[in-house]
Formats: sequence, structure tokens, C-alpha cells
Amino acid sequence: MSTRAETIEFLTDQLSALPNIRSKQMFGEYALYCDEKVVAFVCDDELFIKPTEEGRAYIGEPEEAPAYPGSKLYYRVSGDRWEDREWLTGLIDTTAAALPLPKPKKPRKPKA
Repeated sequence: MSTRAETIEFLTDQLSALPNIRSKQMFGEYALYCDEKVVAFVCDDELFIKPTEEGRAYIGEPEEAPAYPGSKLYYRVSGDRWEDREWLTGLIDTTAAALPLPKPKKPRKPKA
């Protein structure tokens, strides 16, 4: 099962107070970006937040689960918490602030 487009639309609408929020589809699932940092994954219509100490403090006692088979553990945020726009926005903002900037990509070599 893959994530429905309606799920991503709902989440990005809930997070619309953040100026730099976007999603990117990957292998039938989605990555959520904030300030060009991957802050979460949405897999099988479930939200998985990248783990940070700041995120743990914000959530309290997060439920940890793999986002997909073989992945490391992420903080799973249940659908009922998605309804609280302010709380969800705060969690994503806190997580983004705690994550390092992505490493610049190396330029591709031209094909010979």
C-alpha cells in the first residue's frame, strides 16, 4: 500500500504556516521537507518524524517505529495529532531547527 495524495495534501495544508514546507514523492511514498531538510516521511498514510532530542522533548514519549521495512526508527505521529495544526507545525519546526543543513550535492560528470 502506498500513501494517498489526499494525505499529503492534508499534511501540507496543516503545515502551511511554515514558509518552506514541501513534499516529494519517492517510491510511492513521500518525504516532507522543511527549509530543504528532510524532516519526515509519510509511508502507508502514516507520519514518521526524523528523531532528534528536541523532537523527543517536544513530543514527550514518542512512539518509535520503522517508516518502511529495514529502516531505522522514527517517531510515529498518530493521525489524531495531525488535527492539531499548531502542535504539528511546532513539531516540524522544532525538528527542522535541530537537523543539520543537507550536504551540497556534487556536480554530475558529463556523459562521454
